[in-house]
Amino acid sequence: MLHQALSFLRKIAAPMLRKKSSAFVRHAAQKDAQQFATLHAQGDFSHAWSLAEFEGFLADRSVVADVLCDPSRPDRIYGFILSRRASDEAEILTIVLSRAVRGRGWSRVLLGQHLAHLASKGVSTLFLEVEDGNQPAKALYEAQGFTVIGKRPGYYRRPDGSQALALVMRLSLAEL
Repeated sequence: MLHQALSFLRKIAAPMLRKKSSAFVRHAAQKDAQQFATLHAQGDFSHAWSLAEFEGFLADRSVVADVLCDPSRPDRIYGFILSRRASDEAEILTIVLSRAVRGRGWSRVLLGQHLAHLASKGVSTLFLEVEDGNQPAKALYEAQGFTVIGKRPGYYRRPDGSQALALVMRLSLAEL
């Protein structure tokens, strides 16, 4: 499985990482919690998670967290992804990319390396929820091979108070 994960990583991430103005992915550390909270607050979420919540996630041994950062300054975070693992399954809790770097294809690099990281830990099936109207996120997940397996009406609350449908998606890491 590790060989499959590394092969997948090379296929997806290598072209992006060869660019001069690229970023790289590293495992998250407890010290990243403040930047996570700041980035999450700037995201398009109806409820931003607090510093204390991110400190809790990063202290939780079941949480797998990866960071997209500047190659010359690994402490400068452009984005991050968190998943919670249970046995051979995991669920993406959140993925955040700074508005300043959106549109460069770096979300594919971050997600691709995170998938390889999860696979190396024995995760074979990955789940997530995404707002039905979030076209960029849906396109990212579908391009990685996620498929819709269910719907949750009224799952997300928008800033205006209305509710949005969540799509439940699944990916088999064993098939990558």
